[in-house]
Amino acid sequence: MTQQISFHSNKNDMKILKRSAHKRYMHWLIAFAMLIMAGGCQSSNGQAEKENPKEQNEDGFVQIFDGKTLNNWDGKPDYWRVENGNLVGEETAVTSPLLKANTFMIWKGGQPGDFELKAEYRISKNGNSGVNYRSDEVKDVPFALKGYQIDIDGQNNYTGQNYEERKRTTLAYRGQIVTIPEFTGTMESHMANNAWKSAQIRGSLGNSDSLKSKIKEDWNELHIIAKGNHLQHYINGVLMSDVTDDDTVNRKSSGLLGLQLHAGMVMKVEYRNIRLKNL
Repeated sequence: MTQQISFHSNKNDMKILKRSAHKRYMHWLIAFAMLIMAGGCQSSNGQAEKENPKEQNEDGFVQIFDGKTLNNWDGKPDYWRVENGNLVGEETAVTSPLLKANTFMIWKGGQPGDFELKAEYRISKNGNSGVNYRSDEVKDVPFALKGYQIDIDGQNNYTGQNYEERKRTTLAYRGQIVTIPEFTGTMESHMANNAWKSAQIRGSLGNSDSLKSKIKEDWNELHIIAKGNHLQHYINGVLMSDVTDDDTVNRKSSGLLGLQLHAGMVMKVEYRNIRLKNL
């Protein structure tokens, strides 16, 4: 009787051991399969990243407008506000009298030197605005800036050009590749018809009207690339003007960023998704 119990007990133990070994083997197979699948997903994701350069190009950009407040921004409160996630500048002639001088919403988070800036904008048909960079505040004129500007207007006559506010005026019209030579003489001797007449045209980016056709009547994206003395302005991914500034007297290597509201007109301009990458 005792021997029979021992015999059945040994058989049961062997069955339990076999089932346990089988479970361990199956768990190992499942773990190995999951490891292979994870590796495949990583490979697939890596391939997707290579096929999506736009997403990669956003690396390093930081939002400088939170879409809710004017933190790190400063301007005339009667003319600037946050509305529906957008930074809005508006002259109405009723709630906000027409401006007598251009005013700016100035970013107080730093003074970028070499950088890229991207932002989306929408402007009324009769509006005039722009984004200043490497700029200085004007003495005795609150919220006024002087410096480089990517120009923007509702009629798209000037959108994309390089205009230097309160300094050398137009450095490059839309479609131009320009070099600004070393400065000699007086400022007045270089200016004519609101342009810097000593600018040297080195090439073309295309016909101004053809480039204009790339600009939408709704939201557009602007993109500024400033590296050393090389300044490029893009609208919707299209290069609109290209300036190499060899004027060591007047050029700037760093300075303030600001959004312009032009004087003397009923208008509205909106900015959103404003992001900066220091180079």
